[in-house]
Amino acid sequence: MKLRWETKLGIVLISLSIIIYGAKFLIIGDVGESNTLTYIFNALGFLPINVLLVTIILNQLLAVRSRRERLQKMNMVIGVFFSEIGSHLLKILSDADPDLDTIRGDLLIRDSWTDREFDTIIATLNGFRQTISIERINLIELYTMVRGHRDFLLRLLENPVLLEHATFTESLRAVFHLSEELESRGDLSALPESDLAHLAIDLRRVYDLLTPEWVEYMRYQKTHYPYLFSLAMRKNPFDDNASPVIREEKNI
Repeated sequence: MKLRWETKLGIVLISLSIIIYGAKFLIIGDVGESNTLTYIFNALGFLPINVLLVTIILNQLLAVRSRRERLQKMNMVIGVFFSEIGSHLLKILSDADPDLDTIRGDLLIRDSWTDREFDTIIATLNGFRQTISIERINLIELYTMVRGHRDFLLRLLENPVLLEHATFTESLRAVFHLSEELESRGDLSALPESDLAHLAIDLRRVYDLLTPEWVEYMRYQKTHYPYLFSLAMRKNPFDDNASPVIREEKNI
């Protein structure tokens, strides 16, 4: 098994400490009184242990900080994606889902949700096969929207920050593939049934991959940016009554 560098460093430093203390006993023996030579050996013997502890602690702190910074940058990029095209795309796809009512209630995220509710709906989505009725989608309008964001999608795919987020990257590839499929066709208004069936598979792939990513994005916003979560919740693409306008509830 390949050892991590921390393990190798620990073995070297502990071995060095043992050698120093062994040399002490060989040279001056187990003397009870303290003298300059004893103090020097004790200090030298503990120095590798001190270096080991400081190195591990500092490395862990720096790793945690680096991971937190990468997570923040990654979620900022994901947030831009959903603001620019992701939420609108999910709205188009969910409106074309004839079975949406079976899961719509679980996707009406509220500010009272805990991690348990988010975990439950993500687990449900991972085992749920969503459906698309392509007849409900205006392919020309969809193509126009996706084509308008083609350069934006390309920049996202080239963004190194997203390389560590495999599931979102896969969703992004599915969206980009859909844009290529639509662009490859001349007249989207007169496609044969066989080709529509193929496009329906591409649309469903985007739908299946993007929905749980949206839920995770909402969880992150709720935890770290409540004011952004408030707007995203009011613009929920799965809510037919969603509106960014805040209206006062009347007591009856």
